Amino acid sequence: MKIFIQVMMVLALGMAVFNTTKIDFEAPLKGDSSIALIGVMASACAFLLLLILLLSKKIAAKVNKK
Repeated sequence: MKIFIQVMMVLALGMAVFNTTKIDFEAPLKGDSSIALIGVMASACAFLLLLILLLSKKIAAKVNKK
């Protein structure tokens, strides 16, 4: 499970980087740039959720160890 979460985190970061390259910074809310912004925000949210899941698994392991 830990490796799966880490792989998903890497994929989320990769998707964020890819979508960042698609943003036109002169007009970020027009056309395909708005879709790229949505993609960046979605992948950032996915990364944060996976990070929270990974940290909660570590905390649960420490609590169950005692």
